[in-house]
Amino acid sequence: MQLGVIGLGRMGQIVVDRVLDAGHDVVAFDLDAEATATAAEAGAEPADSVADLYERLSEGGDGNGVRIWLMVPAGDAVDATLEELEPHLSGDDVVVDGGNSYFEDSVRRAEATDAAYLDCGTSGGPAGAELGFSLMVGGPEWAYEELTPVFDAVATGPVGHDRMGEAGSGHYVKMVHNGVEYALMQAYGEGFELLHRGRYDLDLEAVARTWNNGAVIRSWLLELCEEAFREEGNDLGDVADRIEGGSTGTWTVQEALEQEVPVPLIYQALSERFDSREERFGRRLASRLRYGFGRHEVPRKDE
Repeated sequence: MQLGVIGLGRMGQIVVDRVLDAGHDVVAFDLDAEATATAAEAGAEPADSVADLYERLSEGGDGNGVRIWLMVPAGDAVDATLEELEPHLSGDDVVVDGGNSYFEDSVRRAEATDAAYLDCGTSGGPAGAELGFSLMVGGPEWAYEELTPVFDAVATGPVGHDRMGEAGSGHYVKMVHNGVEYALMQAYGEGFELLHRGRYDLDLEAVARTWNNGAVIRSWLLELCEEAFREEGNDLGDVADRIEGGSTGTWTVQEALEQEVPVPLIYQALSERFDSREERFGRRLASRLRYGFGRHEVPRKDE
């Protein structure tokens, strides 16, 4: 199969490499010429624009439409890329959005795009370079089946991907996946904080390693906990008390409110993430109020 890949950042390059390794042909383009050159060194055919990529795919294809995988940042970048593609696309073409797009945006794009549109939630991070990704795909069944050889290559094989349903469902499932991820990270964080501040002098790397071999709570995230303590130290060294990200977790909580589904663990994990980013005025006021009613000592910023 011949696949066009637009967006050659860390994840996009992994898509290129895995598709090439599976014996397929790739035409690649990125706004960053160096990224395109890197893909070319791996064996992809470089394109110098979105239009050039489409033309190369058309010339080298079998006449049954082109297949394009977008791995650009969610939001405006996806719409901008589709706008460039739109004059060229036909109903025989298939476009895959492998980024973290909001599912309602994916529904809108599927309705507005002449090509078959597959929204593909992608999980696995940089480790997917070796292990393959988990792919959650929404959109027309015929388009999913057409891209199955590519999904087999990018994912952990046939069991690493599936069609979730109609347009939007792939990114919807990935959205909830990320909400669950937030809650799991929060649970591990709280557990290890208790161990760290508790009554025993524990080697947290050893704890994580032991838990991850046969325990009920073993997981890849727990493997990453072990890695963190091994590389940063038992007290995590100079790792800052700040957690970035949050958009997909926010979408999950918003959807839960709309559907009236309680998700207290995911909500609390999202709140903790936002709480880590700035000094809270409310906490400062509460501290001062403790002085007011009990003359408790007020911690000061310079102390």
